[in-house]
Amino acid sequence: MAKMAYVTDLKTLQAECSANYLRLVRLIGDLESGQRLDIALRGDDQDFGDLHLTILQHAPYTTMVEVAQSSPMDTLWKGPRMRVHLYHDVRMAEVTDFQRERHFKGRYRYPNARMHQPDEKLQLNRFLGEWLAHGLAHGHTVDVPELP
Repeated sequence: MAKMAYVTDLKTLQAECSANYLRLVRLIGDLESGQRLDIALRGDDQDFGDLHLTILQHAPYTTMVEVAQSSPMDTLWKGPRMRVHLYHDVRMAEVTDFQRERHFKGRYRYPNARMHQPDEKLQLNRFLGEWLAHGLAHGHTVDVPELP
């Protein structure tokens, strides 16, 4: 039986990016460039670390946000870090940088040198959505001074 090539599911990717835009806007509110929001992810006597949202750039039609997580295990393992672009005119948020790797294609041949999944871009945006949804559902804001 012939193996079928992966076809990018553009409708699902756009839906995920639209939902992530709404989640991020709800979390960051009216923060401006250089400001950061820290959300403590805590539950029944458990510390899951902090979700950090930092506004890197803010322009009329776009905003660039760094999303990162620190944890009690930071000395052993660095938490995930990504850069997300919010496009205000189309109300979408897209992961553009993950763990210092940039520019993800909509589709990859598999296997490939970097071992990206065929739908890597969709998976990264889905991960962002789950991460933000968890922060909205279980997070508590922490007062932190502004970045210099």
